[in-house]
Amino acid sequence: MNNTKEFLHSIGIDEVDSNYVSNKTFDDGGQFRFEVPGIQSPKTMEGLLNEAENQNLVIHRVTQTKGIMLLTDDEITQMVCLAKDYGCELFLSVGPRATYDTSATVHTNEGSRIGYRLRGYDNLVYAIEDVKRAVNLGVRGILLYDEGLLFVLNKMRQTGELPENLHFKMSAHTGHGNPASAKLLESLGLDSINPVRDLQIPMLAAIRSAIDIPIDLHTENPKSTGGFIRHYEVPKFIQVAAPVYLKTGGSVAANHNWDTTQKEAILRIKQVKLVERMIKQYLPEAVMSPKKSSDLAIPE
Repeated sequence: MNNTKEFLHSIGIDEVDSNYVSNKTFDDGGQFRFEVPGIQSPKTMEGLLNEAENQNLVIHRVTQTKGIMLLTDDEITQMVCLAKDYGCELFLSVGPRATYDTSATVHTNEGSRIGYRLRGYDNLVYAIEDVKRAVNLGVRGILLYDEGLLFVLNKMRQTGELPENLHFKMSAHTGHGNPASAKLLESLGLDSINPVRDLQIPMLAAIRSAIDIPIDLHTENPKSTGGFIRHYEVPKFIQVAAPVYLKTGGSVAANHNWDTTQKEAILRIKQVKLVERMIKQYLPEAVMSPKKSSDLAIPE
């Protein structure tokens, strides 16, 4: 095993011990930010952000998970305006993934392992068109479910076909959970990675040691992905994996594509407040990114 570990070390992948602490931060010096996923409509987003202001909480990122193709231009424009006015990132997810096309396999127990990846040339084209539509409406954050799509979109960003300030994040549904996978995605141009939800603290530390991009971590989960809540582990998340986006409010939903209501959006904010309390009590020295930080992918 020593030879294997030496080779991994030579390519920037190291074993970390139990005392590992990340000294990495966002460009603004912050160690953590709050993200609320599963916000599928302007009305729900408005309720969420209003409640955040009522509770004196900062939300750095709002993520829609059902797909760009399921939103009208007017709905996207409204969400863009809400994000700009509040000063947070808005990430919209790519639409025509495997569950939305003619695949029968993806709906079987075995086929579900392909996740939400794209099938065939045409769906790749459709996905790129989905992204271009969102970008033309001002969106500057895209949630991806396919590594090949990331490769193409990054090439488009490099050549000026897409804006230089467009950010890409990879969903936990792609199933990545080790430092080599994280390093590969970073090399393909990824701006933040959401690893699988149930990684233990040392596993997160190993990923952080290998990459510099932010890690998006679920502090809690819908029933469909286990329903487990990790609030007490959040201080450790920050210590070993900073910079991190703390994905909070998931336990309010039944599944990934849940249509959160305005009432449920308020409950998601309650979860953010509970996580904030954990940080203040158990890691009060942790630094949160300020609102409207200059490196946020705020819509244009």
